[in-house]
Amino acid sequence: MKKIYVLDTNVLLQEPNSIYTFEDNDVVIPAVVLEEVDTKKRHMEEIGRNARQVSRIIDKLRLQGKLHKGIPLPRGGKLKIELNHRSYQKMEDIFIEKTNDNRILAVALNLHEEEKKKANGRQVILVSKDMLMRVKADALGITAEDFLNERAIHKDEVYTGFREIYTDKEVLDRFYKSGDVPIKDLAGSYYANEFFILKNRANPSQSAMGIVNSSGILKPCNFSSDHVWGIKPRNAQQTMALELLLRKDIPLVTMVGKAGTGKTLMALAAGLMQIEDLGLYKKMLVARPIVPVGKDIGYLPGEKEEKLRPWVQPIYDNLEHLFNVKKPGELDGILSGLGSIQVEALTYIRGRSIPDQLILIDEAQNLTRHEVKTILTRIGEGSKIILLGDTQQIDHPYLDEYNNGLIHVVEKFKEHPISGHVKLIKGERSPLAQLAADYL
Repeated sequence: MKKIYVLDTNVLLQEPNSIYTFEDNDVVIPAVVLEEVDTKKRHMEEIGRNARQVSRIIDKLRLQGKLHKGIPLPRGGKLKIELNHRSYQKMEDIFIEKTNDNRILAVALNLHEEEKKKANGRQVILVSKDMLMRVKADALGITAEDFLNERAIHKDEVYTGFREIYTDKEVLDRFYKSGDVPIKDLAGSYYANEFFILKNRANPSQSAMGIVNSSGILKPCNFSSDHVWGIKPRNAQQTMALELLLRKDIPLVTMVGKAGTGKTLMALAAGLMQIEDLGLYKKMLVARPIVPVGKDIGYLPGEKEEKLRPWVQPIYDNLEHLFNVKKPGELDGILSGLGSIQVEALTYIRGRSIPDQLILIDEAQNLTRHEVKTILTRIGEGSKIILLGDTQQIDHPYLDEYNNGLIHVVEKFKEHPISGHVKLIKGERSPLAQLAADYL
């Protein structure tokens, strides 16, 4: 039986095309949602862009008929702007204040009560990204759901970039001797540039690690150096990360891991080695999304570099470690002398073409799918881009660990040999940092 979906404002602001994703069911947008969208359309960031896109979509549908009566959707349902079911009488004893959220709930509740009186009444479902909105709907007896269509995955199983396989000693001996093993003999499926840790079934302490090439052959890792700009890998996943970071034939690298796993430090060290020592790229472009943790500090005085400094300070902290800086201000002199590291705001990346550079995007979990697409389509010939992030630390109001831009890149590109991914497991910053990442 067809259903009626009532959409909250945050669903439209997260995905403007969400009205087309409910198959042959009817979609209802309360009038107050249009009012909220209207207040966002002048914003210059992603939410404002989506608000303007929603306005264009609904205005285009308006040309097909009366929105308050219902407009047919391509997959069989109807879109309706609800004007009549706004009575607050049934809710005023429960939720006293007539907030916008409560007005949306009132629409869903009145539609729900109306459908209950019909012989073949349809189920009314409120769709919202707001958890408390869904809780309130449930308290009123209304079915409520999260909007999951924009998720990169629908199972809580994010691609890690590596697997462990228990095998016979003969396979390990063959791998050590010949340096290649067809991965199809060991695993039912695989992705190009996926890492496999082979362990002796009889003696698990005997192991080997390799990376699958585009032909499905497991090869030993190329990374064999003791250190990269003084940074030594301390665990298997860090070795995998350095393998990907130093491979010229893998222009897209994604790394996910908790705080303190070494993502930014290794990426900077590998970048400096490839630029300063090997001369593979002209320079390194480093950027972070400007999303504050806690209350925003407001406008900052000074030139662009001074304004960016608070946001990119973690980058400078890692560079101070790599250059073994001892005195305040010494790093600025080093970077000025090198001239090969540029710290930039993502705000200015649209319209650019970036060839022959190493691009490092830190905190990429705070980017939307659209923002990541904008960044990746700027990459020119001969460039390499590295996306880093911790999906457990998301500050964007409409993103979570399964729909952020970083995870979209991980899941969409895992089948392509131009990309590589690894999830870092163990924190190496300090025992305290590891405990905090695990238990807080």
